Amino acid sequence: MNPSLAPLHAITDAVLSFRPTAPVKAGNVQTVGKHEIVQGDCVEVMRGMKAGSVDVVITSPPYNIKIKYSKYRDNRPRSEYVAWIESVGKEVARVLAGGGSFFLNVGGTNTDPLLPFELAIALQKQFVMQNHIIWVKSVSIADESYGHFKPINSRRFLNHNHEHIFHFTKAADVKLDRLAVGVPFKDKTNIKRWGHKADRRCAGNVWFIPYKTVQSKDQKHNHPCTFPVELPQRCIRLHGKKGAVVLDPFLGTGTTLVAAEREGCRGIGIDLDAVYCKTAKSRVAQEQRLV
Repeated sequence: MNPSLAPLHAITDAVLSFRPTAPVKAGNVQTVGKHEIVQGDCVEVMRGMKAGSVDVVITSPPYNIKIKYSKYRDNRPRSEYVAWIESVGKEVARVLAGGGSFFLNVGGTNTDPLLPFELAIALQKQFVMQNHIIWVKSVSIADESYGHFKPINSRRFLNHNHEHIFHFTKAADVKLDRLAVGVPFKDKTNIKRWGHKADRRCAGNVWFIPYKTVQSKDQKHNHPCTFPVELPQRCIRLHGKKGAVVLDPFLGTGTTLVAAEREGCRGIGIDLDAVYCKTAKSRVAQEQRLV
């Protein structure tokens, strides 16, 4: 077993495993089963992790749109924000294995739709974009609507119903398990006609993943920005490595670790907020009791 990913049952193990630039205090690292949750600045924590020790990174950083987080200022000057994301990407590139995948979920706004692409361009110093996935949260087909969106009152803009998932790799040569997130053929004659081994085809790069309906902030774990568990699950399945080590540098309330648990992977999550770390641990523990 890679020592950088050994279970962190004591402070000695924590120091050995992450080799932080500053001493890790007791309580900064929590374990829940095979997963680790680290409270701290993600750049500093990743600097202490072993290079090439992570298979998949799935994360959604703050979007710099003035969301009210308790431990983070979400209204940095634009150049400062882009430079910060670039510094995060630099450490992600260092800890990511050569054949690893980095899935970055980021959304734009109607008044600033180009910011996600600016981040993607900044990250090209470390990565190549292998796939660009559109996460559709709500869609209207004929006279029916499916999913959820936050409506706006505007005479200039349409409701914003999607976000981006940028799939970065180091050389755009990572082989994926496309059928793990595939769909059945509509025309079953295509199975034999095109020599497919099973009734499964690539679903493409537009993913409809709606939120579940909630009635209160408690049902969103009191976090202002979350994504459905199915989103990181699809990313893990698409990458295709069994028992992968999955990292989320902006863990929030632990959705990526819940997905890692469901997919039989090991997860490492990092977040500044001790309350979110506690919630993440509780959610993963609950998930383990359900299986």
